[in-house]
Amino acid sequence: MTEPVTPQTPRPVRFAAVGQWWRDVTFLHWAVEPEKVARFLPAGTVPDLLDGVTYIGLVPFRMHPIGGRVGPRLPYIGTFCETNVRLYSVDGQGRRGVVFLSLDASRLVPVLGARTSARLPYKWASMRLNRFDDVLTYTSKRIWPEPRGASSRVVVRTGKPITPGDLERFLTARWGLHVGWHGRTIYLPNDHPEWPLHEAELLELKDDLVAASGLEAPPGPPVSVLFSPGVPVRFGVPTA
Repeated sequence: MTEPVTPQTPRPVRFAAVGQWWRDVTFLHWAVEPEKVARFLPAGTVPDLLDGVTYIGLVPFRMHPIGGRVGPRLPYIGTFCETNVRLYSVDGQGRRGVVFLSLDASRLVPVLGARTSARLPYKWASMRLNRFDDVLTYTSKRIWPEPRGASSRVVVRTGKPITPGDLERFLTARWGLHVGWHGRTIYLPNDHPEWPLHEAELLELKDDLVAASGLEAPPGPPVSVLFSPGVPVRFGVPTA
């Protein structure tokens, strides 16, 4: 049975391996038929559905210092811009999660570390986030690996806080990652406060990252545009 969508995790992380801040987060989402993305998910998972469809997410934000029980905070290494392309999954135990197809980030050391330690598809990119009043501009251009030069430019105007509905909860209240790991699938849990969500207006979008991940480029504008000032996040120990 699939677990319910909850504003806070049903599985609190007791021993955090890594702590992060996700700040100035913009969520862009497109609805898609599940059969179009199922092959991108790791073994033992299927697309998570809401009213018969699943979603492709493009999510740019700022990452702030990485740290936790296993090591010190590293301000320079741990503070960087990131843009991820993600899908939504559910496993045989009913755990809902996220599957990352790419995570472009502007610091090489954490890119190499995450690719090696967690086998996450991090990419090294030149990235910038500029903010002028209520308008945020995220830009990214991939440096390594292929396809080099894949880029993204997202410009949004942030609005007033909202009370999340079913769709907003489904897209943001995710309490773990499904990751392919040496021929099997592991679940990496996370824990954070409820997302403070705001309405947002998409002013400009030029993106290659979704198509560079192997997906079909979305045919039209996103069906959901959200903004959050951010949350502190803790990651727990991976499980099967």
